[in-house]
Amino acid sequence: MQDRLSDLIKTTTEGLGFQLWGYEYRPHSESALLRIFIEKESGIAIEDCSKVSRQIGAALDVEDLIPVAYILEVSSPGIDRVLFSQDQYQHYIGQTAKIRTRTPVNERRNFRGQLQKVSDTHVSILVDKDTYEIPFDVIDRTRLVME
Repeated sequence: MQDRLSDLIKTTTEGLGFQLWGYEYRPHSESALLRIFIEKESGIAIEDCSKVSRQIGAALDVEDLIPVAYILEVSSPGIDRVLFSQDQYQHYIGQTAKIRTRTPVNERRNFRGQLQKVSDTHVSILVDKDTYEIPFDVIDRTRLVME
């Protein structure tokens, strides 16, 4: 189901002339949240978000990929953008970010510091004077911090 959802979102977004920055799907037993971030060189307007939302909403209704009631949000990544891919992490090396993990890493789940390096499996973040190696598979969310 996740692959079909990813394909539908990517195909629809790119078909409308936008770049898919990433998406978050948060299923719950009786409802779900689907948050999609789009981008284009000239910037994103409210009309762009509405256009993508209508198309993806209609496609989701036809494909019936989300079996419960859901909320669909479409927006630009913004300045304090969420990072989804290794390329995105790599692009923002040296920037300040907040990383939240699903499971503890060195007995903590929240990290705020400077992104140091990216490998195939980990991201390194400098928090105060300590460097933490955080596996991608335990990251719940990473958001840039604009200072």
